[in-house]
Amino acid sequence: MQLQEAILTFNEFLDSYKKDHLKSRLLKPVDYILSLGGKRLRPAIVVWINQLYKGNVNDGLLGALAVEMFHNFSLVHDDIMDEAPLRRGKETVHSKWGNNTAILSGDAMLVLVYKILSQLDEAKLKSSLELFNDAALNVCEGQQLDMDFEELSSIKMEEYLTMIGLKTGDLLGASFALGALLSGASQVDIEHLYSFGKKTGIAFQLQDDILDLYGDQKKVGKQTGGDIIANKKTALWIRAFEKADSRQKAIFEKMRTEANSTTKVEMATHLFDQLDVRSNAETIKSEYQKEAFDHLEEINLDDTSKKMIKAFAEDLLNREF
Repeated sequence: MQLQEAILTFNEFLDSYKKDHLKSRLLKPVDYILSLGGKRLRPAIVVWINQLYKGNVNDGLLGALAVEMFHNFSLVHDDIMDEAPLRRGKETVHSKWGNNTAILSGDAMLVLVYKILSQLDEAKLKSSLELFNDAALNVCEGQQLDMDFEELSSIKMEEYLTMIGLKTGDLLGASFALGALLSGASQVDIEHLYSFGKKTGIAFQLQDDILDLYGDQKKVGKQTGGDIIANKKTALWIRAFEKADSRQKAIFEKMRTEANSTTKVEMATHLFDQLDVRSNAETIKSEYQKEAFDHLEEINLDDTSKKMIKAFAEDLLNREF
């Protein structure tokens, strides 16, 4: 099975699930956010890996649906915390229905996650729940760290990498691992796939940090320097602050209070270019990519399957949008 086929298979399953299970007023916002689209890479990975290991497709689809439901649950609550008006170009759930309904529908999504997982084969249920629960809690831990960082004047690169590993890497790692677990793959393969996915997720976020400032706005599809405008501490910001002298550190405070977004982005670009932080972020990304591929080489799949997975990761980490 190719990844694109897995995406189509999952989307058909999701459409059927929404039609059959999301009819009440409480679940209308759930149907709404699940209908906003997105790449659906995480659930597709569950289905894809499950089928590469020749697992039961229904188990793979249930695991994929749980992952997608949890991911969107986290987005609903993240958007409330961030006071974000838009998600994928459309109104966020709390903008459309209000905070109280958004919180309640998010809670309902988390309940639905476990209702979906409870339908798994009993022999796989306990281990699936353990894997899923660990990853889900890590995502929440990562979000807490991300919020904590907003209040700090500076953080270390190691702390940032830990945060994105929890917030972004763990759910991607769990998607790869869950697909394998539900197919009956060995524990060794499950662990290697988790590590492969987590390290790929960290590298993915580093690429996202780079594209935010240096990507082509038309390709990226969002405002250049959005993280800078929002005063987010990305890998670029952190390394620049570490390398800056006292004169350059004063520029960070000017950037933070600068009201004109264009000027703010220009200041950051000039400073980051001076300190050569883009190449440093790319080096760290490459290190995580290599570590991910080392884990991939250890799994017990045929060479063709491993090459497909590696090609997917390369496309993801070298993307221009």
